[in-house]
Amino acid sequence: MSDSSPLPPVRLHPEAELARAALSTPLLSRAARLARWAGPGTRVDAGGVLVEEQLPAAVELLGLTGDAAAAYAAEAWRVAVDAGLVEIVDEEAGTVRAGEELKLLTGGSPRDVLTVWLAALEAVVADAAVPDLDDLVDALDEGGEVDFSSLDWDPQAEAEFLDGVLGNLYLLTVSEDGPGDGTVPLPALAASMIVPDGMGEPTNDVLEQVSDAMMRLDDQFRVLEPVGLVDYRPVDEALMADTDEEPAATVDDTDVARYGMVRLTPLGVYGLRARLLEAGFEAPAVGDLSGKGADALLDGTARFGQSAARAETEQWLARREPLAAARELLAAARGADAGAPLRRLRCQQALSLVGAEAEPALREVLDDPELGGLARVWLSERGAAGVPAPSEDMVFWLTVDTLAAQLAAEGNSEELQALVEGLAAQHSGFFAAAWRVEHPATAEVLDAMGRLHPDKKVAKQARKAAFKARSQQGG
Repeated sequence: MSDSSPLPPVRLHPEAELARAALSTPLLSRAARLARWAGPGTRVDAGGVLVEEQLPAAVELLGLTGDAAAAYAAEAWRVAVDAGLVEIVDEEAGTVRAGEELKLLTGGSPRDVLTVWLAALEAVVADAAVPDLDDLVDALDEGGEVDFSSLDWDPQAEAEFLDGVLGNLYLLTVSEDGPGDGTVPLPALAASMIVPDGMGEPTNDVLEQVSDAMMRLDDQFRVLEPVGLVDYRPVDEALMADTDEEPAATVDDTDVARYGMVRLTPLGVYGLRARLLEAGFEAPAVGDLSGKGADALLDGTARFGQSAARAETEQWLARREPLAAARELLAAARGADAGAPLRRLRCQQALSLVGAEAEPALREVLDDPELGGLARVWLSERGAAGVPAPSEDMVFWLTVDTLAAQLAAEGNSEELQALVEGLAAQHSGFFAAAWRVEHPATAEVLDAMGRLHPDKKVAKQARKAAFKARSQQGG
């Protein structure tokens, strides 16, 4: 995953809702209970780990049972320390007390709660990248340090692998409409990290690597689920059983869910976006632009899909008076740079959400060579009286501008091809007039029409017109 291009915009749930979800996660709620329990009689070792003698009391406090109860209690204590819910008073004596962050869980704002949760998340992600502790103990050398070579484990590589997995999970589950409701099969997620781009049929070696990655991810998502990052259905243990053993029941080998299924929770989307932003990625969320100017709105939503752009624009308009908003949008839509056509298209789409109160702003730009066309469209669609007919030059300029915007937004899409075919069919002399249009994108648009039109004769006309336009512009 590269940080050079923006990720899809997401619709985050309200912070108050996310904070409630964070407080109810098993791991953070356990950590908070242990932090409230911590007192003068609580003891930790040199690393801040709860001493073994006190684990039974912690297990009882949390109401945990089963073979893993002590491990769960110890994990919750580590998170409490790492998230600042518990503070070490005296390292030598091993004494602790409740940390300042604990107050934020009950008396802080939703943002404060989420900040504590993010600290807990970082601690859990770090834990998830560590191999089984029994292996670590076996790997201790005589000097008391870990011999990583004997583990066949590279801490940095493992952390980077997990970060990459979480980034891909974000991409696979976040869409224009927000977090996807569907889950991602674990094999698909593992393959996204292992299978090279462009590989057709994976080799046996690659398939083995994918299988190994699945098993690692199965362990890691089991660790990540209690902090509320994901909903996870683990790999069916029958798949890992000895092949010589008789299966307990007949199973469907084609059921992909048996190989593990993972879904980001709304809280998980919030958490991963925060981590991606911290890592330098551009990870927009709907609402980011609502407090900024119209220039930021039009430039920002130029990279959004239709659904996200509309949602962002609605939030922006909700904070402004219609007439003032229309004037600001129109002013920001002007320009002859490469991004201007798409800004004008986003402006036109934004103005479609504004009521009749904006009419004076549209009438003010009727004579503007860049905005007069879209102003006439807006006024005509609302049945306004006294709308002057556009000149032929304005019609052609608006057509080129619209095609340039569609090309920038969607590339060589089927919709654009249909638009190109329709224009050529409706106006037999279109190319003879279009190359004369004084628009910076005229040659580019005509080139695109030559590529997209299926009729070779028409395509040739478009290419000739593009050549004339380029010659006229001095290119």
